[in-house]
Amino acid sequence: MSELPLTRTRVKFCGLTRDEDVARAVALGVDALGFVMWPNSKRALSVEQLARLSARVPAFVTRVGLFVDQSAAFIERCVPYLDMLQFHGNETPEECQRYSLPWMKALRMRDEIDLVHEAQRYQQAQALLLDAYRPGVPGGTGETFDWSRIPATLAKPVILAGGLTDENIADAVRQVAPYAVDVSGGIEASHGCKEASKMTSFIRHVALADAR
Repeated sequence: MSELPLTRTRVKFCGLTRDEDVARAVALGVDALGFVMWPNSKRALSVEQLARLSARVPAFVTRVGLFVDQSAAFIERCVPYLDMLQFHGNETPEECQRYSLPWMKALRMRDEIDLVHEAQRYQQAQALLLDAYRPGVPGGTGETFDWSRIPATLAKPVILAGGLTDENIADAVRQVAPYAVDVSGGIEASHGCKEASKMTSFIRHVALADAR
């Protein structure tokens, strides 16, 4: 019997919009599911849609809501259907921690960003999600960034995002050794519609990278 890896890369599938994709993600053993609540996204959900999809998620799978500089009143409407909040805008630490749920802060990898400073600034976050930078786009660019820019050690767990697919995820895991990875477009047939074969392949390649 082969030994299990001492560490395991957690996986978050983001931008889920369909019942069947939620069910398949859960069956594949995904650790977290991301629901986009920012209305300008092609994967955006209404609160009613969030409530329906959230009800399909069993215990021990984390339901994450993604927000971009949105009102406290709207976020509070979503809180009952979530386990964690993910902030992709210019939210201050104080704005992020005003809710009853744990949260993570997404950081876009601008040329001038200081991750050590940001980890200290958002010290109450459960993790930092690192994504590619494109002006005016808060996330979901489908682009990668230079992973060597990530310090070997940060004060916060790293969730790697940005342009991940089943073709590059093994290299990403081996090079960065992130706590978790986050994928959306890399497992899609079209915006918000996941492709079963890509979902399965992505999970398989993460597991293979962990085992090496």
